[in-house]
Amino acid sequence: MITVRIPDNNIAERKYIIDILLNEFLGLEYTLEIGSCDYEITLPNQKKLIIEDRFWNQYPNDLEYLHIENIPKSIKQLDIFSASFFMLTRWEEYVNRTRDKHGRFPATESLAYKEGFLDRPIVNEMLEELKAELFALGLNQKPKTKNYQLVLTHDIDRVYKCSSLVKIGREFLGDIFKRREPLYAIKTLLNNILSYLKLKKDPFDTYDYLMDMSEKVGVRSYFFLHSSSSSTFDVCNDESSLVNIVKKIQKRGHPIGYHPSYDAYNNRELFIQDKKKIERVTGSKLTFGRQHYLRFEIPTTWQIWEDTGMEWDSTLGYADKEGFRCGVCYPFSVFNILTRKKLRLQERPLIVMEGSFVDYQDDITPDKMEMKINDLLQKVKKYNGEFVFLWHNSSFSGNWKEFEHVYERVLLK
Repeated sequence: MITVRIPDNNIAERKYIIDILLNEFLGLEYTLEIGSCDYEITLPNQKKLIIEDRFWNQYPNDLEYLHIENIPKSIKQLDIFSASFFMLTRWEEYVNRTRDKHGRFPATESLAYKEGFLDRPIVNEMLEELKAELFALGLNQKPKTKNYQLVLTHDIDRVYKCSSLVKIGREFLGDIFKRREPLYAIKTLLNNILSYLKLKKDPFDTYDYLMDMSEKVGVRSYFFLHSSSSSTFDVCNDESSLVNIVKKIQKRGHPIGYHPSYDAYNNRELFIQDKKKIERVTGSKLTFGRQHYLRFEIPTTWQIWEDTGMEWDSTLGYADKEGFRCGVCYPFSVFNILTRKKLRLQERPLIVMEGSFVDYQDDITPDKMEMKINDLLQKVKKYNGEFVFLWHNSSFSGNWKEFEHVYERVLLK
């Protein structure tokens, strides 16, 4: 068994990241001792690996580091432990209060984007270097075996497109007065009315197709259900529509999770209220899911999920950019930076959302989109990680039509 000695300040933070890297990620057994200038890892053969503390010794008092001026100018300034802590806990987002119109921390504000490594699982890269150094010193423990996993997820913001004449009318007026496309508006209106009258399949009823594709590649689809009217960015899916979809999904054995409403990311009561509604429809307890609009607040959102019995979240990808928001492609136990406690809740970082391309990149084409997604997928495979992929049930029609085949090409390549 190896022995790890750490400095005697910021102990909770150091213990957390040591346990994540050595135990959760590598599966190594170790004992922890307090009292050292730097990090000392001693192997059973008495050989040592000393890693210089490049961060916390500068801020010896608890929580002293949590200021925007302490965000490093480069990830290279940090040692593996403080760099991994920086990426996994997202304390950067707590001290940098820049937000987009939906109250989200933008990818463009992150150190990873500014330094050009958002498309790299930087924590995995550093972990491989640490593992190589330990083996070179004679480590005789066998690291945990990991296998690549494709995790297909679908946020069901709106169960059906044409569930009411009011919604159909609003879309028609939008096409006429906002988008100023009268011919397209009339054609869409006619198709929507046919769908409403059940004479044509609803454009958002892609559930069988999504499950067919998942089963074809040997995995299950995770469907995250949404039902609320707490804001204009929510869709109050009626219970009968939800019941029909739930029966279809459950019959084929695909898991159903929770997609909380727009304002629930920092509102515990609303989170619980919405959760109970979906659980009533599914007839089972919900233990995983993703926040609507990827709205997230560090550490509030994680703590709400923890306190309400959730087991894992998969919100942490950026809305405006694909890549590794947490710098890793492994699930990990999260840390509340204010209470300084490791939580039971796990984060399964979102790597790709189709909307990050179509909604935020003006020059994107289906070929470019496919190439970027495959590049990220190969990086995840290199480290036997989880490729968490989000494609909405509604993203196969309208302005998304030209991109619909990207999903299938990525899965079947």
